[in-house]
Amino acid sequence: MVKLRLQRTGTKHDPHYRIVAADSRAPRDGKFVDIVGHYHPAQIKEQTTFNKEKILTWLKNGAQPTGTVLNLFKNAGIWAEYKTTLKK
Repeated sequence: MVKLRLQRTGTKHDPHYRIVAADSRAPRDGKFVDIVGHYHPAQIKEQTTFNKEKILTWLKNGAQPTGTVLNLFKNAGIWAEYKTTLKK
């Protein structure tokens, strides 16, 4: 199963994360299939960048987001957009 999850990058005490599509059996920082965004929580205003087209494609193909990634998608409005495309 493919999951949309966070992959840690950055240095000690300054984490940066990639949002990646990866096999659920792969290690957290191991191989991934595709990079769909970035997340930097340590800044005053959390920075997130997404590639909406890639994310919606992965979700439509059955990829499951992890809890944290799902919350990021909900805050950005991507999850609501995905749910409306399902109803059509």
